[in-house]
Amino acid sequence: MPRTQSAETTSTSSDLFDAKLLRLFDLLYHTRSVTRAAEELGLSQPTISIWLAKLRTQFNDPLFVRTSEGMQPTPRADALIGTVRTALESFRLLSASEPVFNPATAVRSFRICMTDASHITLLPQLLSHVRALAPNVRLDAARIDDDMPLALQTGDADIAIGLVPQLEAGFYQQTLFTQDWVCLANSAHPRIGKTFNLKHYKEEAHILIAAGTGAVLQSEALKRQRINRRVLLELPGFLGLPAILATTDLIVTLPRQIGESLARLGGLQVLDCPVAIPSFTVKQHWHARYHNDPANRWLRGVCADLFLNSKPFTKK
Repeated sequence: MPRTQSAETTSTSSDLFDAKLLRLFDLLYHTRSVTRAAEELGLSQPTISIWLAKLRTQFNDPLFVRTSEGMQPTPRADALIGTVRTALESFRLLSASEPVFNPATAVRSFRICMTDASHITLLPQLLSHVRALAPNVRLDAARIDDDMPLALQTGDADIAIGLVPQLEAGFYQQTLFTQDWVCLANSAHPRIGKTFNLKHYKEEAHILIAAGTGAVLQSEALKRQRINRRVLLELPGFLGLPAILATTDLIVTLPRQIGESLARLGGLQVLDCPVAIPSFTVKQHWHARYHNDPANRWLRGVCADLFLNSKPFTKK
């Protein structure tokens, strides 16, 4: 049968591990005075009496007995004081052991799920920044695929950066920047100069980059507008694209960031896309399990410092 006592005197087994009661035990043992213990704890003497009653009930012993020389410990209290002080030190260590991450001395690796485009646009800048701040930290780039949510949940991956609409509850996300679309062409293209319109877009031959969620947005937009491109080359990614564009009259439609990066690498011209393709946001994502992890927070902070466009994070 459960006991029915007043709130002031109810005692449970959890009281044994209540830091404030153990602190009182230690103070009474040290000071031999209820008055001094109350002053040390900033509490009233009636409250101290209630707490002492809980200790006595818990240990089934008077523990401290009033004498002419103050509150003297019983043999049971003498036997317990060492254990009590060890427990208090453990409480102190627990309360003071908030983990920290020091990038300057850390030796560890971070796995970041990202697209092939991010290898070109984000990874070089991120790597340079991390090497300057954390010389012994390694970065591993992983794919954004169907296994990514589980990898983030288990800690096999730390964060994911990209357009990742399939994540469900339990993940945080932070918008870094917004992407619109551009077209790339040979800087000496025989038919395309400063003016580039929908007529040119329909007439010219195209390269199709088939990978990524952005490719789906592009394909659906063209389908809605009944625009049929003449595709002469399909690629699974961006490897070799600048060289192909620089040596042919083909054009390609890409998100702006990767488009402008490849244009700089290959001496290509960047053209405003004449087709209305929805823009999209690039976000960093992480699992709620690691939201307060100091190392994960540091990595997310680095990405925000480098790429954030003043957007707060939200939880799905």
